[in-house]
Amino acid sequence: MMIRPPLLKPGNTVGIVAPARMILPSQIARGIATLESWGLEVVQGESLFCKEGYFAGTDRQRLEDFQQMIDLSSVNCIFCARGGYGMTRILDDLDLSPLQKSPKWIIGFSDITALHLALNKAGIESIHGLMPVQFDYVDSESSADQLRRLLFRGDGSISAQRNEYNRNGTVSAPIVGGNLSLICDSLGTSSEVQTHDRILFLEEIDEYLYKIDRMLVQLKRAGKLDQLKGLVIGDFSNTKDTQIPFGKLLETVILEHVSNYDYPVAFNLPAGHEIPNFSIPLMREVKLHVTNSETVLSF
Repeated sequence: MMIRPPLLKPGNTVGIVAPARMILPSQIARGIATLESWGLEVVQGESLFCKEGYFAGTDRQRLEDFQQMIDLSSVNCIFCARGGYGMTRILDDLDLSPLQKSPKWIIGFSDITALHLALNKAGIESIHGLMPVQFDYVDSESSADQLRRLLFRGDGSISAQRNEYNRNGTVSAPIVGGNLSLICDSLGTSSEVQTHDRILFLEEIDEYLYKIDRMLVQLKRAGKLDQLKGLVIGDFSNTKDTQIPFGKLLETVILEHVSNYDYPVAFNLPAGHEIPNFSIPLMREVKLHVTNSETVLSF
């Protein structure tokens, strides 16, 4: 039985931490204002705006900030300010056990995928979704509204227009996943992605087609694609090609690696590094409905 954190309500407190790349106050000012407009109190990690080279402070500072937010009973929800790189450097020292008795929503994506995998392995639902830095992006309102509904009401859905490469079907299963690179990085670790009888969601940014192909080969060889209930592809932003072209479309690259399996496949779900970036409750049982007209992921 998965542990689902309680819904938020006005007057609750949310914490913001930066476990990866450094961030400036101006980059999350709108995000903080939006959360406050929802009736939430916002507390900032002590090292939120620290800088240690690329990172938002030293590993110890980022670890202590995150651990404090987990441990504080007054904090009901934790937002990761942004992604980048750095979560895996502190992940093994982060004590997630308090969340099993006093669960709280942890929200983020991209580099935060590493944390989601650990949370889901521990039996705790989490949210792959909008981070404070994205609230400042143009046209982010619909993404924020959908996240607010998920946090305060507990339900929602995400729709995508038909894609000619989709494979139709309807399935219900827990959904896991996130950033493709981080999912591959998890293989062989204590938080290795578990995909058996689950829907796998993937997104990526700034990767070459041949590297995407190589990572999918790795997942296939590790037995992570053969017993899925479904495959959902979100934003693959700024996908690049080499000087000698790889010679295939992204959709073709992906479908090649699941051609022997008969589960539904949906492309272009608006979740990832673009706007809108709709939120997905990871490890919750969701319904994936792929038809000739549209894709709907409901939860």
